[in-house]
Amino acid sequence: MKDLIENIQATFESFKTDATTQLEDGNKSAGTRARKASLELEKLLKEFRKVSIAESKK
Repeated sequence: MKDLIENIQATFESFKTDATTQLEDGNKSAGTRARKASLELEKLLKEFRKVSIAESKK
C-alpha cells in the first residue's frame, strides 16, 4: 500500500507541474501530459480504494 501511495503522489506532482505549465505558459504539450496523468491518477485512486477497503476488512 505504501508503494501505491508513493506512486499516487508522484503522479499527482507530475500532473500539477504540467497543468500549471499549461495554464501559465499556454504549453499545449504540457496539457496533453496533464490529461494523461489525470487518467493514470484515476486508475491509481480506484486501486487505492480497493486496497483500502480490503485493509479495513482485516
